[in-house]
Amino acid sequence: MSQQILPDDAASQAGLDEQEALRADLYRLLARLVREPADADLLDWLAGLEVDPGQDPVSQALTSLAQAAAEADREALERAHFRHLVGVIQGEITPYASWYRNGELMDQALVELRHDLRRLGFERSESSHDPEDHLAALFEVMAMLVDEGSAEGARFFMTHLAPWTQRCLDDLARVDTAFYARTGELGNAFIARERARLEAEAERSPVRILEP
Repeated sequence: MSQQILPDDAASQAGLDEQEALRADLYRLLARLVREPADADLLDWLAGLEVDPGQDPVSQALTSLAQAAAEADREALERAHFRHLVGVIQGEITPYASWYRNGELMDQALVELRHDLRRLGFERSESSHDPEDHLAALFEVMAMLVDEGSAEGARFFMTHLAPWTQRCLDDLARVDTAFYARTGELGNAFIARERARLEAEAERSPVRILEP
């Protein structure tokens, strides 16, 4: 088998594409873990992850999540997901932008988000029972913006995720179920990295983002 050596610019682009694909995958993984209980296939996949932890907080958090997945009981996780993130009326954590930003569900943060989603061409799925400001939905939108290479990604992140997601994920990281606590830690490490990356990009936007 012959080995193909890419030119420097092509190799650089391939590395960039791989980084962007990983960003989108992490957004999708976090969305999946927050939205619904992990099934057996997902737990097996996570438990089999081989990650070099190094000094990178995201890699370290992925390693911890993989270990928690290997030790988890699926039925216990289903009950824990309901208790932590759903609840009869609401769970221990209420993963909505309106709740964390306005103190009430279905409040101003949701109104502003719906305006931006319409502008970007996103529509709520008819099968979804959650308002659009659910944390999982916002992660899914970010994954699609990353996939598209959209210049809107930084603005969307700074407007709709940066003001509240780390507080929500901090709360998740303190729950008494190891798997979901590790999920919160992974989300927090990833969002911190995204914020550092996208703040500079948003500053270069012709529209300045001002956090409340």
